[in-house]
Amino acid sequence: MILIHGGSFFMGSEHGLENESPVHLAKVKDFYIDQNLVTVEQFRKFVEATGYKTDAEKFGNGAVFNFETLEWELVDGADWKFPEGKNSSAAIDDHPVTQVSWRDAVEYCKWANKRLPTEAEWEFAARQGINSTNKYSWGNSLVMNDSFRANVWEGNFPEHNTLADGFLTTSPVGYFGKTKNGLSDMGGNVWEWCADSYKLYSDKTAKVDTVKVCRGGSFLCDSNVCHGYRVTGRMYTTWESSTFHLGFRCAK
Repeated sequence: MILIHGGSFFMGSEHGLENESPVHLAKVKDFYIDQNLVTVEQFRKFVEATGYKTDAEKFGNGAVFNFETLEWELVDGADWKFPEGKNSSAAIDDHPVTQVSWRDAVEYCKWANKRLPTEAEWEFAARQGINSTNKYSWGNSLVMNDSFRANVWEGNFPEHNTLADGFLTTSPVGYFGKTKNGLSDMGGNVWEWCADSYKLYSDKTAKVDTVKVCRGGSFLCDSNVCHGYRVTGRMYTTWESSTFHLGFRCAK
């Protein structure tokens, strides 16, 4: 884990999607956050130690984007071991675990004596603990020194992906390097569950506890559509949902 020294920062953006504004002052205390996303291998150790059964396994399916029909589908048998279903390849040990719900992620964190990061902690860590104006956790360009810095959609989603970064779906954790504060995949690869229930920044009261915040973007994020791998990008989904482009990391 990486120690992030707390402080105040301006959270959000006036130049992103509507749910990223207004920019507001946020404050976090010192905290630790996992350097890397939780991998398939790490999640397997949790399951073997506890006998835990994920929501996708209980429901019998998980959400997968079909690259042929260009539509999302609930695929029978899709779970953390087979993210695209039993008729597809098995999950790779050093890739981020996916097809895990918010509730699954919380249980893993408890087992590891950790917790999910709050949304403010996640953005503060992505900003490297400063009031950075950088678009991404690593800088302002997706390609730096002729190398991609994240696993995202290259082309026009959903019709065309050039695969210029080398991956159609998940990539090995840490493959694209680290930020200055030592964190990997703080943009792209898979979305990450946060502890918070989702609400608009402008709404001081309304929230639905069963709808949770996700951060970081994924291999499906196109800069012309959601551009979710920016440090201020936000997504949300219900806490029992499991998809093949959503994982997590822990905090403490």
